[in-house]
Amino acid sequence: MSIKIRKAVVKDAEFLAQMILQSSRAGKKDGIFDLIFHTNDDQVILKGLTALTQTAAKAHCNFNNFLIAELDGKSVGTLCSFEPRIATKETFIEALKEIGCQKDTTEALEVMSCCDFDLNNRTLMFDFMEEVEGFIDVGILKALMTKSLLTARLKGYRIGQSLVEIGSLETILFYKKLGFKQVGEKECELYKEKFGRAGQVLLELEF
Repeated sequence: MSIKIRKAVVKDAEFLAQMILQSSRAGKKDGIFDLIFHTNDDQVILKGLTALTQTAAKAHCNFNNFLIAELDGKSVGTLCSFEPRIATKETFIEALKEIGCQKDTTEALEVMSCCDFDLNNRTLMFDFMEEVEGFIDVGILKALMTKSLLTARLKGYRIGQSLVEIGSLETILFYKKLGFKQVGEKECELYKEKFGRAGQVLLELEF
């Protein structure tokens, strides 16, 4: 079994949408995109996310930021990496408008902001590190991160960071196995009210 890592392309949009939704919920009833699209209907959210990955506005969830892991020709995992100074919250709002999202996103954006950290603009952020159920522990996530870090080094990055929910023990442990260290933690009542999680931790890797 050989894992192939490649850059995502437009035709991966539907798969990326599934992984983004899976990642955003992370075992919770609601994730940030349930709030943004004002529904728990998977099909509605997946349709919105599929469109969101393809916008001209290069938000963090744009397909250009993703790597795809393939096993025997099947897409089995994703990893997103983006630069905070380019994929800003303003860019995200622009992307939502581009797909015709007319819902009031004020509440969702407020929840997103309540656990904000003061991030270095030259830091590379990692997100949506996910694998398809049934393919866990076969080395997919490690292969994705190894490839992403190699590319990041070639581009001159030296620090990678990721935001993970407090209480997501398996995800935090996996990042730590990859060499990441916890460098910050923020608790937020609003975040806890909406998602049942206390807040987020900031993990960092120097490479």
